[in-house]
Amino acid sequence: MKYMTGNEIRSAYLNFFKSKEHMILHSFPLIPENDPSLLLIGAGMAPLKPYFTGKLVPPSYRVTTSQKCIRTGDIDNVGRTARHHTFFEMLGNFSFGDYFKKEAISWAWEFLTEVLALDKDKLYVTIYPDDTEAYDYWHNMIGLADERIFKMEDNFWEIGEGPCGPDSEIFYDLGPERGCGQPTCTVGCDCDRYLEIWNLVFTQFDRDAKGEYHPLEKKNIDTGAGLERLASVIQQKESNFETDLIYPIIEQVLSICHKEYSNPDDKVALKVIADHIRAITIMISDGILPSNEGRGYVLRRILRRAVRFGRILGINDIFLAGLVDTVIDILGGEYPELIEHKEFIKRVIETEEKQFSATLAQGLMLLKETMEASDGAKMLAGAEVFKLYDTFGFPVELTEEIAQEHGIAIDKEGFEKAMKEQQERARAARHDASAKVATPDTTHLDQVKLTNDKYAVTAKVVMVGKEGVEIGEAHDGQEVTIILDTNPFHAEGGGQLGDTGVLTSAFGKVVVEDAKALPNGLVYLIAVVEEGVVHCGDVMDIAVDTARNLAMARNHTATHLLQAALRSVLGDHVNQAGSLVTPEHLRFDFTHFSPITAQELDKISTLVNKEILKALPVTIEEMPIAAAKEKGAMALFGEKYGDIVRVVTVDDFSCELCGGSHVTNTAVIGSLCILSESGIGTGLRRIEAVTGAAALEKSQADAKELEIIAGLLKVKTEAIPEKLENLLSQMRETERELQDLKKKEALSGVDSIIAHKETIAAVPVVTAQANVDSIDELRDLADTILDRLSGGVVLLGAIHDDKINFVCKVAKTDTAKGLHAGKIIKAAAQAAGGNGGGRPDMAQAGGKEPQHMDEALKAGYMAIYDVLEK
Repeated sequence: MKYMTGNEIRSAYLNFFKSKEHMILHSFPLIPENDPSLLLIGAGMAPLKPYFTGKLVPPSYRVTTSQKCIRTGDIDNVGRTARHHTFFEMLGNFSFGDYFKKEAISWAWEFLTEVLALDKDKLYVTIYPDDTEAYDYWHNMIGLADERIFKMEDNFWEIGEGPCGPDSEIFYDLGPERGCGQPTCTVGCDCDRYLEIWNLVFTQFDRDAKGEYHPLEKKNIDTGAGLERLASVIQQKESNFETDLIYPIIEQVLSICHKEYSNPDDKVALKVIADHIRAITIMISDGILPSNEGRGYVLRRILRRAVRFGRILGINDIFLAGLVDTVIDILGGEYPELIEHKEFIKRVIETEEKQFSATLAQGLMLLKETMEASDGAKMLAGAEVFKLYDTFGFPVELTEEIAQEHGIAIDKEGFEKAMKEQQERARAARHDASAKVATPDTTHLDQVKLTNDKYAVTAKVVMVGKEGVEIGEAHDGQEVTIILDTNPFHAEGGGQLGDTGVLTSAFGKVVVEDAKALPNGLVYLIAVVEEGVVHCGDVMDIAVDTARNLAMARNHTATHLLQAALRSVLGDHVNQAGSLVTPEHLRFDFTHFSPITAQELDKISTLVNKEILKALPVTIEEMPIAAAKEKGAMALFGEKYGDIVRVVTVDDFSCELCGGSHVTNTAVIGSLCILSESGIGTGLRRIEAVTGAAALEKSQADAKELEIIAGLLKVKTEAIPEKLENLLSQMRETERELQDLKKKEALSGVDSIIAHKETIAAVPVVTAQANVDSIDELRDLADTILDRLSGGVVLLGAIHDDKINFVCKVAKTDTAKGLHAGKIIKAAAQAAGGNGGGRPDMAQAGGKEPQHMDEALKAGYMAIYDVLEK
């Protein structure tokens, strides 16, 4: 075998299959397109599902890719095994009804033995026992002896109903020194000797709801070879982590922490960080940002886990962003989007890591309080462990480690149960979403004859379908999918909703509720038959809701002007991170790392409205993507574009790639009125605004409200600010005077409260009901009393809004006597229908039964007495 770098292996693979007439497709983004059943792309074939099912005509019947993949199902094994990763690259070659087993097997063998020059004598294969065809090709065509072909029942790929078939795996023998040493060690053993490096899936059956298998008319090939695994074999490394695809990152981490890679515990942490920073960098480059749900939560979890393992290595400073350059040095040649967004990726990571440092401290405090409130229990409840993990991103390993230091175990079974319940909820949600996806089967349509024409007023129905199945005709009340030979409806995309309208014929009336586009650009309508019947072949009159479309066009063009203004005022780091364009309003999400000031927001609004008033023409052109980039057109962050793109330009102010509806002149927008600006995640902001008639209505409503306010204040509208300032000044002064009076009143009651103190075992004890308005005032009062006592215990309760607030303070010197504020207050709160806990020197809690105030204070008193009079 000859040495090759990881990048050389990838290039060799793609070029090899290009020589076999395969089209090389750039990796699809990690965010699945039109497939809510998937959270992230986790396999090479996942973005190609519409071509495998035969519902879409592929760009080529032979395709090869190196697909970015993210999997987190075995995240706890990352770093502890030689092969588990969160991010990896899957090399694949695919056939959609073209070649089949003979070519797939032959080319896999040719690439491995001739291009990579692997030793033929070290290669073994597995097949499905009934797959005599695959056996024949391996045995007679390739020449493998029987003892190197293993028949295994689990060599069959299927996921419920739908396309499925046998598969054949290729293994490489890494040598007896990597094995378990058992005489029975062979292919399929759990040890590391025989490494699976390639899987060929032969999709040849269709499984129906009854579990019966029917031969597919068009058989497909889906193969996958892990790039990192191949690199470990070619470069003769013990694990994927020692290859040139990952180890340079480990070396950089070693230079930061000054540890040794040979140390087993340190090695795990180093591998986790190296793996995770690759995933983090790739995910952000595809437009995924940290959040508390969905893909953003996956990213946040991986990032926080990397930080945690950095702490294990003794790295307490911010460090992850500094690793990004090394990741990009390795992967940037294949994924230029990494280079393009490098500074932004670093900024997101740095911001999130800083925030997690504070969260980590908060989680540690909560864990400590949880253990203190456990009343000596020797096990931490699984629900509490999961709360720390799920709410605070607190690694379960860290919880277990700290708990063990205090002699407490964690309920792993309870934690796993809570984790499983969450995963099932997420899986069910994705399944429900998947059930709603009904991609029409369009392969029988001649797409060359199907056109888009926004001016069309009649068209012929070429397909009527329901839930992805062609039905020919539909009647009153049925929700259907319709495709027209000439389509004037603008499809949903780029954040813009799809057009609506009405189709009518002599046979019936159909209300179009949405328009969507397939990956190949074909537009299909989601509609309801309101009257009569609709047939395939009917010629129908079309009435698109043009007023609604124009309202969306105003808002869509306004988002382009808004992005340009944001970049002008805030800086070039601003990128679109999502949008929603409806007839009523627009929502624009963008990257920025601090709140926008009122002055900045005013500048942005003014700049957009100036461009609107200039009455600038809006031009739309189609051109090759290279020409669009040369023109300076901005692309949507994380979006995948074809060779020919649509460029929307507004003079020299804005130039973007976009497929949405737009006005022909900025003057049509009328004006832009910003409704709100807010933060929605790490480095992510949101602006909501209105244009056109909605902006006019908003201005008129604001003017009317000002008139009402002016009338109430008995001044002219222009004098409102001055009048309000005077009133607020008077209110602030009155509030100060009121607070002073309350403070004096509260302090005047201190003497009467202290007068009822008791002394137990030489410790002064005060338990009393206080007359205060808030928990803050109750804490202040407890502090004052404790200071006056010069030690001891204070337990106070106050009724507010039909509930009781409790505060307990114990002098630091008296906690050594066994007094614990958290336990005292827990006894009091439980007597009043509540619960709580806290530190030994300070705790607060609540109760739901104010009528039991006296019993609660007595229960707290007895908790103090029981400790001091032991």
